[in-house]
Amino acid sequence: MVRELWGSRLGFILAAVGSAIGLGNIWRFNYLVYSNGGGAFLIPYFVALFTAGIALMVLEFGLGDKFRGSAPMSMRKGNRRFEWIGWWAVVGGLIITMYYVVVISWAFVYVFKSFTLAWGEDTKAYFFGNVLQLTDSPWQLGGFSLEVLVGVVVIWLINWFIDVGGVKKGIEKANMIFMPLLWILAIILVIRGVTLPGAWGGIDWYLKPDFSRLTDYSVWLAAYGQIFFTLSLGMGIMIAYASYLPEDSDVVNNAFIVSFANCAFSFLVGFAVFGTLGYMAQATGQGIGDVVAQSIGLAFVVFPKAISMLPALKVFTAVVFFLALVVAGLSSSISLVEAFAASLMDKFGLERKKAVNITVAVGFLGSLIYATKGGLYWLDIVDHFINTYGLVLVGLLEAVAIGWIFGADKIKEWVNRNSEVNAGPWWDVSIKVITPLVLVVLLLFDIKSNLDAPYSGYPISALGLGLVIILGGMVVSAVLSAKQAEVE
Repeated sequence: MVRELWGSRLGFILAAVGSAIGLGNIWRFNYLVYSNGGGAFLIPYFVALFTAGIALMVLEFGLGDKFRGSAPMSMRKGNRRFEWIGWWAVVGGLIITMYYVVVISWAFVYVFKSFTLAWGEDTKAYFFGNVLQLTDSPWQLGGFSLEVLVGVVVIWLINWFIDVGGVKKGIEKANMIFMPLLWILAIILVIRGVTLPGAWGGIDWYLKPDFSRLTDYSVWLAAYGQIFFTLSLGMGIMIAYASYLPEDSDVVNNAFIVSFANCAFSFLVGFAVFGTLGYMAQATGQGIGDVVAQSIGLAFVVFPKAISMLPALKVFTAVVFFLALVVAGLSSSISLVEAFAASLMDKFGLERKKAVNITVAVGFLGSLIYATKGGLYWLDIVDHFINTYGLVLVGLLEAVAIGWIFGADKIKEWVNRNSEVNAGPWWDVSIKVITPLVLVVLLLFDIKSNLDAPYSGYPISALGLGLVIILGGMVVSAVLSAKQAEVE
């Protein structure tokens, strides 16, 4: 089977940047800056970028480019025992896609609600009560929220249509539209945000450096954690994407470009978010600390409320904001679907359409529980476990398996062949020492946190089922790894 290739270097970079830029860039990074020392947080953030993020990006790009395969195939070519790591990366990524698509569907629903500002005065009650129709516990599923379910169907169909189109005609073409559009939407939001009365008060809170926080280890852990999660590492995406590169590609330079573009987008959007929150704080006579929120609370509760208070262009701003969420989410979800579909194609010799059909069918069925009225609880629980014990574990295993067993020098020699910027001693130290050490510490601290108190106060039974989903994914990975490959 002839392997597909990107139509251009720009197409690959836009697709990789599209995968990295997701919902977290809009609602998580800015809150982390604000709550971890403001402008001072950028110091550990960029240290983490250079000592772990870019190094892992080079590693994953190098694996895909050298072995010309998806994550499981590339890891298998390094060592047969490593194939399970690759499968756990893409299975974990598929588990993420199942609930990630539901969050994109919320944003999709809100694009249409923006035309009438349907959320009214009490945006919290509207989101949790009217849209999600949230039940009282994880065990009360309560049937489907119809709006959310329709959104889920639409988002999965879009993912199917793009991924079935292939690397060049589907994913590359989509990102040639998505990425310029997303940056334009972000710039519009920034201009709107910074020109509001009181905006610079919010931006001051966003960037005001508190250098005393640099002695707090939790700030450094937050920086490393954000770098790892924001770059789409540990999900098999970057390995699969790099496997479609021409053989003379500049791997190291591509890794730098993708990493910097992702971080630049996060930083830019912060001006839009905190400019708008600054206006909201001034208009209500509150402090930034009283109006700021992170995650879905920022996107679907605080921001709609802030938009409703704007002196002008309310509908326009609302449509732009939620459309930006949809585009950012889609550019990431299509990469998650591709990572798993590519693994099926490589392992079992399936044609693209059949592999994508299987991936989307399984993903859609898995999304259904998150589209129920109790789905938000399951989303929160599974997201916590997969991010902690899934992605971190994959990154750790990749670094140890390739850095210490297969040999970091072999990957380094490969990626340096055609690279303007070489991976030098800094890369060896990062892959073999810094990255494994940081990921082990992240893992241990979160295990301790869960042992000290149940996550978010959920009942042990619910947390146990969340853990079962993660362990089930690991078992599936082991089974897929053990199956005889149709192609080698």
